[in-house]
Amino acid sequence: MNKDRVQGSVEQAKGKIKEVAGKATGDTKLETEGKAQKTAGKLQNTIGGMKDAVKEAVDD
Repeated sequence: MNKDRVQGSVEQAKGKIKEVAGKATGDTKLETEGKAQKTAGKLQNTIGGMKDAVKEAVDD
């Protein structure tokens, strides 16, 4: 598993926590930051998946 996939998953989790905390406290800025961090984590995870696919294709 590519390090980008792991880090992307971590960022998604951190973003979700921020988003929920923002909703719970009524802090729209924190909620928005959480959503952005989740999106960035998803993107990083996707990039890691593509790297894994390329590596696997090259190894075969």
